[in-house]
Amino acid sequence: MAQQVRKAVIPAAGLGTRFLPATKAQPKEMLPLVDKPAIQYVVEEAVSVGITDILVITGRGKRSLEDHFDRSFELEYYLEQGGKTADLAEVRRIAEMADIHYVRQGEPRGLGHAVMVAAEHVGDAPFAVLLGDDIMHPGSGVLPGMLKAFEHYGHSVIALKEVPKKDISSYGCADVKPLEENVVRVEDLVEKPSPEEAPSNLAVMGRYVFGPAIFDVLADTPPGRGGEIQLTDAIKKLAEQEPVYGWTFRDGRFDVGNKLDYLIATVELALERDDLGPSFRKFLTERLSRDD
Repeated sequence: MAQQVRKAVIPAAGLGTRFLPATKAQPKEMLPLVDKPAIQYVVEEAVSVGITDILVITGRGKRSLEDHFDRSFELEYYLEQGGKTADLAEVRRIAEMADIHYVRQGEPRGLGHAVMVAAEHVGDAPFAVLLGDDIMHPGSGVLPGMLKAFEHYGHSVIALKEVPKKDISSYGCADVKPLEENVVRVEDLVEKPSPEEAPSNLAVMGRYVFGPAIFDVLADTPPGRGGEIQLTDAIKKLAEQEPVYGWTFRDGRFDVGNKLDYLIATVELALERDDLGPSFRKFLTERLSRDD
């Protein structure tokens, strides 16, 4: 029986070039989805499955990210004085919902290197990796399913989703053997293959559950595509040494580093809000009717 996962790593050191100029002076992880920064959704996802020891891998210009999860006594004072009890409770909840640590990557040497930076904090414990660009809808069940598979099989689990074959070159791609509902065994991985070279249309998404063995593999993984240490290359090597499993899913993932997906996520999340949904849906219906 595998250990329970109690730690998470959130790589957040990227420059956010896909969202320039908005990310010139602010972290991409702090771009708001309705009224919460993207990274808060990721932290809340980890907390929802009982993970409260979280390490965020940051870089230069990310101080506002740390400030967001810290106490703000001046803000709390003014909210308390103004009788804004709901807002006060929310900002305190953000600061208290998890034990969040930070370490800088130093230089952008790839996702694999970012995960390696977490080795000292994680130690010999299993851990989850949650990419800040990938927002999972709470109803997707991806992380709970992955943790259940990890506890059952005792080996690393990666999230996999079918994508159109023409889009597979944007992702790591998995060759798999089906085992049971939602669970496959990973036979091979290819980082960003052409559609002609891709072994399947199953793309690696931004959720992983690893045992500590991944650190030794990463340490022996040479730079790959783009001169960076690719996490996909390390998982491929890991799968040659021990079983690696995939958790497949269909819906509920937004790539908020992509402008269109960012807009879609904002709309979807706003429509689900009791305070915004009805009025926003009315506006969208009326606005779309004017285009007919």
